[in-house]
Amino acid sequence: MPSVPPFSRSESIEDYAKQCGGIKWKEERIMAADGVEIALAVASINGIKEEMRKEASHVAIVYFQGNGGALPPRLPSLSMVLKTLQREASSSKRYTLVAVSYRGYWTSRGRPSERGIGLDAAAALNYAMRDVHEPNEQPIRIVLWGQSIGAGVATSAAAAFSTSIQDKGGCSPLSGLLLETPFVSVRAMLMAIYPQMWLPYRYLGPFLRNHWDSRVALRTIANPTTRWPRTLILQAANDELVSSSQGLELEETSQELGLDVKRIVVSNALHNEVAVKSQGRRAIVDFLNGFS
Repeated sequence: MPSVPPFSRSESIEDYAKQCGGIKWKEERIMAADGVEIALAVASINGIKEEMRKEASHVAIVYFQGNGGALPPRLPSLSMVLKTLQREASSSKRYTLVAVSYRGYWTSRGRPSERGIGLDAAAALNYAMRDVHEPNEQPIRIVLWGQSIGAGVATSAAAAFSTSIQDKGGCSPLSGLLLETPFVSVRAMLMAIYPQMWLPYRYLGPFLRNHWDSRVALRTIANPTTRWPRTLILQAANDELVSSSQGLELEETSQELGLDVKRIVVSNALHNEVAVKSQGRRAIVDFLNGFS
């Protein structure tokens, strides 16, 4: 971590604007708690009539990318989701998508680490609650959407936020978790990729610097004193990287903890194709439309 292809740091939002179907993205800069400057890509769709603004609902989606590459090439597929929401959203609903570029990725400063990316996620969540929300709006609903390793970032961010809210005695605006092609943890991935007992890789768990353990995070999220977010797990039927057992195990863990969870397997999809396939995009849009 990270996996950054050549020239990806020089890619810009403008390079992909024509592929975004009219969705307007802008780059924002925020500061993580340790002073590292982080880049965001932000877009909003707004069908709200002015006279209905006070009654309107606002859903902010914070998106955590997978390991490879920069944010701009992901914007066309995210735009497809926003375009569908735009067509179907009522006149009293607004959506904002905040896509996070981790430290060391794209134009963000710093070097990536699990702790550092956790700070980036917290800063993006604070941005969504503070800068996206407008005066006189109804309380904002927050949905965390993580793809691949980003699913681990999303569950960890949700766990940290739930703990913070609990300590302050407040009510959490976190309403949903969307986990796209997730894995249980980095260690679980090692075990799944290298099941042979005689290979050394499966025994590297104690030496890992990054863990991204969603199972541990879900146990924190399920604390009975906080409101539990609805969870959607999306798996790719032909995933070439993550085995089907990973999403199934997260579903079973969620059910054991009493979380509201649904798992969908997207037909004929590879690891990075879930949001592109019509079935996957439909599942994402229906999930996001469920928050009001």
